[in-house]
Formats: sequence, C-alpha cells, structure tokens
Amino acid sequence: MSALHHPHGTLADGEDPILLTPEAAGWTYTGLRVLRLAAGTSRVVHTGEFEAFVLPLSGGCVVEVDGSRFDLAGRDSVFTRVTDFAYVPRDAEVTLSTVDGCELALPMARCTRRLTPEYGPAEDVPVEVRGSGQATRQVTNFGVPGVWDHADKLNACELLTPDGNWSSYPPHKHDEASECEVVNEEIYYFRIGGDGGFGLHRTYTADGELDENAAVRDGDVFLIPRGYHGPCVAPPGYPMYYLNVLAGPADERSMAFCDDPAHTWIRDTWAGQALDPRCPLTSAEGPVR
Repeated sequence: MSALHHPHGTLADGEDPILLTPEAAGWTYTGLRVLRLAAGTSRVVHTGEFEAFVLPLSGGCVVEVDGSRFDLAGRDSVFTRVTDFAYVPRDAEVTLSTVDGCELALPMARCTRRLTPEYGPAEDVPVEVRGSGQATRQVTNFGVPGVWDHADKLNACELLTPDGNWSSYPPHKHDEASECEVVNEEIYYFRIGGDGGFGLHRTYTADGELDENAAVRDGDVFLIPRGYHGPCVAPPGYPMYYLNVLAGPADERSMAFCDDPAHTWIRDTWAGQALDPRCPLTSAEGPVR
C-alpha cells in the first residue's frame, strides 16, 4: 500500500471513519477527523493544539463551544447542497449533538493563536466555477483566505467534479516558498457518487521520486506532502467530491501554488472552450440542476 494513499477503513478509529493526525501523516500541521454520530447522541471533542472546522457531510448537528451554540442544518450528502459550518478554536471542549444522525468532517490544523468560535452560513459561501470544457468543476470556497479569514493556519475548500470531467488540473504544487507558491501540507478526502464508483488521482515530483497514480474510491484519503498533484478524474457515471485541507508554516494563510510548467499551457486553451453547463452543481438552496 502507498504511504500516501489511505483507502477507506484504513484510518478508522472505532466507529469513526477517519482519524488522521499530523504525526500519522508524517508532517507537522494538517489533520482530519471524520465522525459519525447516531441519531439522538452527542460527542465531546477536545481540540488540543488544533483549530478546526465542523463541516457536515450528511445530516445536521448542534455545535456548543465556549458558551456559543451553532445549529448546523447540514445537507443530505456532499452532492446535494452547500452546507453551513462552524469554526472551533484550539484548546476547546466542543460538544456535538444530533437529532437525526450525521457524519461530520473536522479538517484541522496545528496552530498558535486561539481565536473565538464562529458560524459560517451556507448562503455566504462563494461557489466558483473553475476551468472550462472537460476541466470544468465547482470549487466551494468555504474556508479559504479572502473568504474566511477567521483562522490561524487552517485552509479548506470543497471540489465537485461532474462525471467525465477532470479537476486539480493543470497539475500544481505548493512545497516551497517562492514568488508563486507557499509551503502547504495537503489532504484530499474523496467521496464518489454512484454505487461502487471510483476516480483517479495523480501525484508526482519533477525528479521522479514520487510518481503515484491511484484509483480512489468513496471515503479514501490521499496525502500531498510535496510535488505536483492532479489531475483528479471522475469517470463517466461517477461524480467526484473531495475536501481539500491545507496548512503550513507561513505566518499568513495562503493557498498559492505553481503549475507544472510542462502543462500550464492548458489554461490558455480554456478561453476558447465553453463551460460545462452542469456547473455549478450545488448551492446553499440545493442542487442547481
């Protein structure tokens, strides 16, 4: 098994699908938990050194922290709606509760500053259509710099790729401080629509030290410690979702990257191509089409 590709179930913690710490990933800042709460139950989470988002993947929940209460309506699935979310700080005791049951992602980053808890309404989350032609995809920018500035290290966004399309393309990297990029450790958490579906993901370095082409399935995690990553390919019949979680050592949060110079010319072709009319796929109100 690849040290970077973690198939569904290999990061499970009891009944929870994913517990990924920076130590388990072999880096310093970025982590991810995915929790399942049965109907009528609650859970207490201690954030420790980490700030986090509480992001419903399915169902809704109540978040209670530092005397604040946030009622997250959530969604039926990642393919049906842009969700509301909450930011919770480091060194906090967070109580999560649900009436009907839920699955929650907690993208997290080791950080220094302790900020206040905050609520992110779904209707304020910008939905971007990126690329063109068969590289058209939706980027749901709920936790990115310039949109959500209430975080110390943590960056996160969601990608929806219609079946048959490519995303994270052209391949790009963010593993050094330069004029066009910053250093970030990145997690890809995949959900695939359709029973038994799959997608493809590529990560590689210019020197060939990393050269991985993986079939990713529903619930898989792929780690990006360095190197170019992309494309992510959604085969016909199987739309693809992934949650990107990024954090790094820079004083200012940034998601700046550099394209692989061998493939950056692809961007110039987009001006002559029509956007895929299926995008955007979702909004705060639900499916767009």
